[in-house]
Amino acid sequence: MLDWLRRLRHPRALPPIPEAAWQATLARYAFLAERPAADVERLRALTAQFLRDKQFHGAQGFVITDEVALAIAAQAVLPVLHLRGGLVWYDDFVGIVVHPSEVVAQRKVVDEASVVHEYEEVVAGEAMDHGPVMLSWQDVLASGVTSEGGYNVVIHEFAHKIDMRGGDADGCPPLPPGFAGSRNAREARAAWLGVLQPAYEAFREQTIMAERFGAEPPWLDDYGATSIGEFFAVACEAYFVNRANFGRDFPGVLELFDRFFGPSPSRS
Repeated sequence: MLDWLRRLRHPRALPPIPEAAWQATLARYAFLAERPAADVERLRALTAQFLRDKQFHGAQGFVITDEVALAIAAQAVLPVLHLRGGLVWYDDFVGIVVHPSEVVAQRKVVDEASVVHEYEEVVAGEAMDHGPVMLSWQDVLASGVTSEGGYNVVIHEFAHKIDMRGGDADGCPPLPPGFAGSRNAREARAAWLGVLQPAYEAFREQTIMAERFGAEPPWLDDYGATSIGEFFAVACEAYFVNRANFGRDFPGVLELFDRFFGPSPSRS
């Protein structure tokens, strides 16, 4: 790592991200640069704070460089850019583990008949409740060219972190007082799910029709059809990296997310 990133570890110092390194990050991940100038400046400041407070670890011999840390930090900060509390949403963990590519994870689930099923799943990222975030650098790097498809592994996993602030990753993050005109937390949650749940069910139906009957597949990543929690994370990816396509297919969810995440990009 370069000296500036080491200096971020000093508790009383917060040196600015070098201009060349910052501009290289914006050039690679164009959806960051497309935001209003004030947003980009705020993103830069919060990215420096994120880098100061989090610890990056390379797995399988992977080396954490300035490029790696900056790319992940800038994209992770984007969802909390205008959320009240900012980086407080991520204060339940410190570690970010980066693998060179996708990882084969061992899974174990118990079905309704109490039968244990073990299987392997290839994952590009994973967010642990009150634990670290795991990411595949191959997929992080690909985020610079996959915005047309609404794909972004960093935003996906950090959306799960936001969701988990309210407990389980159930698609409904903690909502601010008075959200959508609600009088209490129960009403706020009902208002949120009143929009997200039918959108998820319609998306799931569209995915099933495409898989089983050859219908037109959805534009959004079909992994979002596995649960409403995954739908929330997948929808967040598209919302932040390709607002135009997301708004075309999910106008109700776009409005919902605008209310929650704050000021939207100037682009249409």
